[in-house]
This record gives sequence, structure tokens and C-alpha cells, in this order.
Amino acid sequence: MALFVMTEYRGQDQINVAVNSFFRSNPLVLAGYLLAVKSWTWLLLPAVLMAVATLLLGRFFCGWICPLGTLLDLMRFKKKSTTAFRLPLGNFKFWLLTALLTASFFNINLVGLLDPIAILLRALTFFFYPLLGLGVREGWVELYHLIGEKRDSLAPAYGLLRDHLLPFRNTIYPLALFSTLILSGIVFLERVETRAWCRHLCPLGTLLGWLGMFSPFRRVPAELCADCGQCRELCPSLFEQEAPAVGECFRCLSCERGCPDSRVSFRPVLQLKNAGPLIPERRVLLGGIATGLLLVVPARFRFPESETRLLRPPGVRDENEFLKKCVRCGECMKVCLKNALYPATWQSGIEGFYTPVVIPRLGYCEYNCTLCGQVCPTAAIPDLSVENKQCEVLGKAVFDKNHCLPFAKKIDCIVCEEHCPIPDKAIRSREVMMTGPDGAERIVKEPYVVEDICNGCGICENVCPLETKAGIQVFAVRNRTPIVRSTARKLLPDKSEYPEYDTR
Repeated sequence: MALFVMTEYRGQDQINVAVNSFFRSNPLVLAGYLLAVKSWTWLLLPAVLMAVATLLLGRFFCGWICPLGTLLDLMRFKKKSTTAFRLPLGNFKFWLLTALLTASFFNINLVGLLDPIAILLRALTFFFYPLLGLGVREGWVELYHLIGEKRDSLAPAYGLLRDHLLPFRNTIYPLALFSTLILSGIVFLERVETRAWCRHLCPLGTLLGWLGMFSPFRRVPAELCADCGQCRELCPSLFEQEAPAVGECFRCLSCERGCPDSRVSFRPVLQLKNAGPLIPERRVLLGGIATGLLLVVPARFRFPESETRLLRPPGVRDENEFLKKCVRCGECMKVCLKNALYPATWQSGIEGFYTPVVIPRLGYCEYNCTLCGQVCPTAAIPDLSVENKQCEVLGKAVFDKNHCLPFAKKIDCIVCEEHCPIPDKAIRSREVMMTGPDGAERIVKEPYVVEDICNGCGICENVCPLETKAGIQVFAVRNRTPIVRSTARKLLPDKSEYPEYDTR
């Protein structure tokens, strides 16, 4: 939670804490990245260390580190028998993990959709954190109305909350309810069966459980004692007949602490007895591979109309490479300074679900901001310097002459030109003679876009004074080659052609 709150703009342009640590140390993210991208990044070295630690110590991450597992433990309101009910899902988790990894191998990286840390972060980012900010801010306003002149005495308390806890800006996200329903469903399963998500569905837990089967540290005795059996009631994991499943053990040590006779301990045992099969049933394995293959074709379908407005964060030049690397964690959307990034729905098909897209009418890419690249755990959004980021192309601005005021109503409007952050102005205007609606001729400042230096930041569309649809819109382009700064000055208008243009 501390890392989550720190993934926020707090008046500084640099985030010096590894707020994405949970994703960089996630073996499921590592597996999906390696299979999809088929290359290595040192950003995911912590995930390799976590995998090695799991091979040595077993599935300890689920019992001691996983934030979603911790939340499920906290939601266990009353003690109940962990063996009262078992969901009849069998080896479904192996089928699910195999399908995700197979799809990743064929360049459709969807592991972030079901990664437990991403599920928790998305629900917090899209629903609970904005709700906290809205509730506190609106409540503070009502409190001010009630206490009148005494409100200034409480201002320092609100300032402390605003500067260190509340979100920097209020944002309403699409998919907020859907993300919350997913998390709520996982919590509901906890009421049905203890750690049901972890036992039967979680792909990260399944991968860690498989790695944990090679761990030399085992529970001793390996089976239930004939005169007791209390371990079965204490264990939040899974027992197979009279023995705990080695690959499912969370290393929570509940059985060791709760043993009335102090018989249970964990120590190195050089054998695979009671470890279970290292590979799931053949039909489960083949079924998972077939499902992953079936996902490959429909996941790639995209509506051409929506692709025209598919604007990615700065530094993303290759759409396919971006989709292979993106974890769908929501960190970039949470930290976005000007509310420019939102989770994609169907703009790029199933393959792009939950990936970040820029919606200029709701927010724009701040010219001097690089926060999204700083928090991305896999460099799907590259971490760029401010100078390099300013040259990156998101799209290109285009005037809609049916809506833009100078074209449609023959009246002056240079709001987009005034707000354009490019030093040499990617949006400029020239005086032209036009015939107004009343038939009279008049001189109007006609805007135009210098495409060679437009980076598609979206501020022009965002600030357009027209209601609903803007008179200028940013469209996606295939060629996202960065702007060359040295050519900007060469593109200034000729003063002899436009004497009214001031090159200063």
C-alpha cells in the first residue's frame, strides 16, 4: 500500500522509489515476457531471483509476500474449517496457466489480465483510490460548510492528507466497475473456500507451486499423524488424502505453530516423496495448449475505426512490441499527470484489453512529464529523458473543418495555437480572406498544422473551446519516428509569404 500511494505525482518530476517492485519480481510476468518478446531485460532480474528462491524455499511468496493473499487472509472474518468444502475444479489452474503461456509464445501476452497483483492494483487504481479522493474532498467541503469560520483551524490536517495520501487529481476510469467485480469475486470465493483463488485459479500461484515442488525443504512428518490430524484444519493450502501437497504448501508454518505436540517442522529432505506429478495430466496439458492457440486468432482482431484513435503513451513506436511487453498493471494510468491515460476496452481488440491509451479530450500528455515511463515495470513505456520524450510522436493533429470555428463559422480562434507546447509551434495561423455567413468578406486567422514537428500530445484537442467534439483531433500514425529538433527552425513560414507571422 505504501508503494501504491507513492506511485503518484507529489510535486516532483522523478519517482526515485521502485514502486513497481512487485511486478519486476513476479515470475509470471517474467515468463510471459520471455515467451512473447523472446529477449531479456535486466528490469526483470528480481523475478529471476524470486524464481530461484522458490526453487529453494518453496511457494513462500503466496504465504508471506503476495498482497492479494494478504487481503484474502484479512477478509477471513471468522475461523472455520478449511476442509468444509472444496471447489470441484481439479487441474483447471494448470489448464489456465498453460493456455496463457502458450498464447504468450505466439506473441499474445495476456498474463497480466489474470496476474493477482495486477488484479489488485487495477481495482485500487480505477475504483477504490478515486473513491477515497472523492469522498475525502467532498466530505471536507461539507465540513467547511458546517463549521464556518473555524474551518481554517482544520486546514493543516486536510493539507497533510492532500499532500501525502489523496490522489493528485480526481479521475473516473472506464472498466472501474469491471475491475472491482473481479476482485470482489475473488473475495467471495474466500467465503466459499479458504484461499480458493490461490488453490484453484491463480496462474502466478500455479507457476510458483510448480517451481516449489523442487524445493528441498519439506514438511516433516510428510503425512498426518495417526492420533491427531489437526494440521488439516489449520492448513490454508491443500491436502491430498493424508499428506499435504508439496507444490501447494504456502510455507505459512501454521501447522508447525499449531501442532499440540511440536512434532511438525520444515527442514531439507532430499527426496520427491509426496511431491505429486511434476507435469499435469496429458489431456490438461494438451487442452491448455489448444486453448492458447485458439486465443491467438480472435485476440488479434481490431476494428479499423477504433484504431485511428489508438494513441499510445510517449516512446511507444511499435504497437505489437508494446502489447508483448505490457503487464496491464495500471501504474502508468495512476501516475499520469494530466489524466491522459485510460485503460483500453476494444480499441485494440482482446489483445489490448486494459492497456493504456491516450484520450486527448479527457487529458493530454504533459510536454515535460516522464512519469509513465518511470513506473512501467517492463519498459513497455520506455523511461526517457525529458528532451527525448518531447520528440516522441503519439500521433498527428488534424483540423475538422466542419467544426473548427475559423473554418465553419469564419471567426477567429487560436486557442490551440496558444497552448501548443512545441517551442516552434506545431499549430500556426495565417490571415486569409474569407466570406462570412452574412456574405461579407473578412480577414480570418486560419490555423494549420505543421506535421513534421507535431508530436500529437493532445493538448490542442483537450483545450478546444467547442463542446463535445473538438474542432481539432489527434489521430494515430504508423510512423512514430521521433521529431528531429534541428529541422524545426527550417519549417518556420516565409515572412514574405506571411508577413503577419512574427518569427520571434
